[in-house]
Amino acid sequence: MAGRIHPEDLETVRERSRIDEVVAAFVQLRPAGGGSLTGLCPFHDEKTPSFRVTPAKGFYYCFGCGEGGDVIGFVQKINNMGFTEAVEFLADRCGVQLRYTEGDGGPRHEPGLRMRILEANQAAAEFFAGQLTSPDAVEGRRFLHGRGFTREHAELFGIGFAPRSGTGLREHLLGRKFSRDDLVKAGLVRENGWDFFQGRLVWPIRDAGRSTLGFGARRLFDDDRMPAKYLNTPETIVYKKSHVLYGLDLARTHIGKKNQAVVVEGYTDVMACHVAGVDTAVASCGTAFGADHSRMLDRLMTADAHSGEVVFTFDGDAAGQAAALKVFSSDASFTAQTYVAVEPTGLDPCDLRIQSGDGAVRELVARRVPLYRYVMRNTIERFDLDRADGRLAAVRAAAPLVASVRDAALVSGYLRELAGWVGLNPDEVRAEVTRANARKVPHEPPPIPAAPPASGEGTDPGLKHTSA
Repeated sequence: MAGRIHPEDLETVRERSRIDEVVAAFVQLRPAGGGSLTGLCPFHDEKTPSFRVTPAKGFYYCFGCGEGGDVIGFVQKINNMGFTEAVEFLADRCGVQLRYTEGDGGPRHEPGLRMRILEANQAAAEFFAGQLTSPDAVEGRRFLHGRGFTREHAELFGIGFAPRSGTGLREHLLGRKFSRDDLVKAGLVRENGWDFFQGRLVWPIRDAGRSTLGFGARRLFDDDRMPAKYLNTPETIVYKKSHVLYGLDLARTHIGKKNQAVVVEGYTDVMACHVAGVDTAVASCGTAFGADHSRMLDRLMTADAHSGEVVFTFDGDAAGQAAALKVFSSDASFTAQTYVAVEPTGLDPCDLRIQSGDGAVRELVARRVPLYRYVMRNTIERFDLDRADGRLAAVRAAAPLVASVRDAALVSGYLRELAGWVGLNPDEVRAEVTRANARKVPHEPPPIPAAPPASGEGTDPGLKHTSA
């Protein structure tokens, strides 16, 4: 395992990485006098430029949202990277071969590979997008049309089609002078020479800076030899499932502005949400939503993260309830408050939009309820509340959930809610929650405050240009 980056190399990266050139890849900069440059801040929505870059000092600062720092900090923020990843990104860009002061002392990967993979991915994304209008992609266009998406929507999300020939992408990229070895390392071509994605609808998965990290692809044809309905890019040095969120490139600034993120389950759900006006929607890619994902969202919330919201949409069936419980078990990894939005009919956001329109998707999110409450209700409903022993068993099962609530000021209200649901005295419920606290539940629960006083989705549609 490579250790810390050698200080001399770190300084060389800083010297060679001109902050104005790096920032200009994301922000249109104009002279502002005094040797500085200005533009619209990439970290929050604004109409009047308040974002300033000072090349002579190597720093940037936004007078609107307060974000500022050096070139490494900018790359960290814009790409949602850690410090080491940002340095490696810049080192690849400026041609510095990093040394490491601890561990085996060797580079984590060959110099420049990260940038070559990103360039190959971008070229692949453009190739796939161009193929969507080909005769072979008729099934892909039908799929999108059937889910209520137009040509404009496909262009917005960069959707494409992987040819069925099995070598179309490889031949195209080799013609662009990419090496076969790099294409394999990017997860675009298999070791045996065949394209990784064949005969599938393809979604590019981008980071917050709109660099294409990988792809997700949906099965369209019955003779597809890959059994999985959805197939994702294999792990590469730029694509790691636990560190990417689909839709983040479009949702980033909106998450920061609204201090809210909506987590859905699939690519078409993200699309449906954005088209319907829920522009903070993202989805994990081929893996469960985890702690690394939660930290990514926390960093995007420009206001106090503790007042932010992460809203999960789950199906209302047993699988959805199990997913909610799994998220709840890792609730401590969230700084923002967690909520659940469940459609009573069991429809996901994409199907809900098809059936009931954009407004229904917005209303789904507006009806969110605290995650703890959703999990707690599903917990106590397993018991017979008409029996005394059933009520007591329900409280004992739900007590650890109340004990895990992080905001001590909310616990009293939750106690009373639970007591009302099961039909027991609040003091009895408090006693069970206190016992759950004593058993040291995973979330380091707050102390139990004094009880409050009692109160009573046969022809080629062509993805015609239409408005959303």
